[in-house]
Amino acid sequence: MTNTPATTDPKRKLLQGLIGEAEKALALSIYFGIWFCSLTFLGVTSLHERPISLTIFGLALIKAGLSAKFMLIGQAIFPIKVNKTYGILKSLFVESFIYLAIVLSLNYLEAGIDGAIHGKNFLASMAAFGQADPLHVIAMALVYWLIVWPYLIFTAMQMMMGKENVLSLFFGSRISESK
Repeated sequence: MTNTPATTDPKRKLLQGLIGEAEKALALSIYFGIWFCSLTFLGVTSLHERPISLTIFGLALIKAGLSAKFMLIGQAIFPIKVNKTYGILKSLFVESFIYLAIVLSLNYLEAGIDGAIHGKNFLASMAAFGQADPLHVIAMALVYWLIVWPYLIFTAMQMMMGKENVLSLFFGSRISESK
């Protein structure tokens, strides 16, 4: 019986794939978490609420984790494709709105679930998302797009230049060497 190299062992490949996906999910959750906690902090301080409850940051982190999950599902359904002729920005511009729609859908769903938990009608709660103000929803969509857009560019750069090269470019050679 011959030993197969570790790279061709199906179990090892599966494990490496799962670890890779978990790393992507964790990194994206942290990225979204920083954004959502920052926006939550801005919102609370704008309302001059004191003391600031730490619970809202936990909810922001849960939302970040869910958003990361839905974003990765969106990527599985609509894989990022970069056309070298157009470059990263032109290639991803339209796709970025698909991912924005995924994030907005999640927020509408979250509003409906939150309403149902608090004894309100699910659909009415969804309709009340963004204070039922279309301009407010558009403003939030713009902020969400500004969150998603850099992530998509970073991901496309990794696809085009290689993960190690991009990590080295952004974080120095020590990070890429440890991977």
